[in-house]
Amino acid sequence: MTYKILVTGGAGFIGSHIVDALISKGHEVTVLDVLDSQVHPEQVVPEYLNKATTFIKADVGDRAIIEKLVPEHDVIYHEAAAVGVGQSMYQIEHYVRENTMNTAVLLDVLANKEHSIKKLIVAASMSSYGEGKYECPDCGVVYPRLRPESQLNSRDWEMKCPECGKDVSPLPTDEKKPMDSTSIYAIGKKDQEEMCLNVGWAYGIPTVALRYFNVYGARQALSNPYTGVCAIFSCRIRNDNPPVVFEDGDQTRDFIHVSDIVQANLLALESSKANYEAFNVGTGSPISINRIASTLISHYKKPLSPSVVNKYRKGDIRHCYSDISKIKRLGFEPKVSFEQGVPELVEWVNLQPSCEVSDGFEKAQKELSDRNLTV
Repeated sequence: MTYKILVTGGAGFIGSHIVDALISKGHEVTVLDVLDSQVHPEQVVPEYLNKATTFIKADVGDRAIIEKLVPEHDVIYHEAAAVGVGQSMYQIEHYVRENTMNTAVLLDVLANKEHSIKKLIVAASMSSYGEGKYECPDCGVVYPRLRPESQLNSRDWEMKCPECGKDVSPLPTDEKKPMDSTSIYAIGKKDQEEMCLNVGWAYGIPTVALRYFNVYGARQALSNPYTGVCAIFSCRIRNDNPPVVFEDGDQTRDFIHVSDIVQANLLALESSKANYEAFNVGTGSPISINRIASTLISHYKKPLSPSVVNKYRKGDIRHCYSDISKIKRLGFEPKVSFEQGVPELVEWVNLQPSCEVSDGFEKAQKELSDRNLTV
């Protein structure tokens, strides 16, 4: 069965890859995207956007546009969001408006206007978990909150048991782990997920929330210094600057190639077993930030070394990687390892004009430092 599908944020990194896959499956796709200047500096439709789409430049918060588009479609992929963990801590109103309030507009239309939406799929985020899941040798499974500043100021980076204070070991984080968001961005992504699932359930609209872990790949916004670490490091390295690594670099994340994110989104559309559920979308394998930096340097063939600064950013977590057993039951299986995915990213970055590979890291760090968000 083919559908008329609306993809919000469809001109962005992840959204555009989803659009390609949907069109290849024969669906009719409309892209709604505001072309935010931080992601699209020229504010023009990117060349990579599939020419078979209908493109509308508008904000999800534009109620008149949403009221017009919703009745014309069968499925909605809600990918639109302002992205930037650190920036969200001082552009609070902007992030709440773009992520929480704009989603509220979409859901309000779904609740109050006639339509025939058969599925709503929302891009959620691992950031909403805060810290990951851990195991204490004495207390068992524990969910520690942020490390106290007294510990961080002594450069003691690893997590402690909240019950007994002993060192704990990271475990795969499953969907039952309590959410303890540590940034305005993370709270907004949690809002998007919970609001969509709640309204979907109340009005009988099958809804799926996909909690993306750390996504990388071609089309990642190189102009946005608050985007994913692979893009930030790539810009630094491409411009002959060392990637800056906070803490000691041994913190771990779960890096998933964008093609595997697309795989999960297609499964969410096609499987009724996904309805009204939230799923982790990751690889299930942790990778240290040091390893990310050294791997990228090697592939760009630059005579650089990571700059490990032994400073911390307030709100940063130590370890979080996914337990993907739940989404595997839908048939999901990550196909691209980090080592397999990096060459494609590097090739794409190297093809971008130098003016588009903007290393805004120093400016972004100054903004955080001026607000005492880095120590």
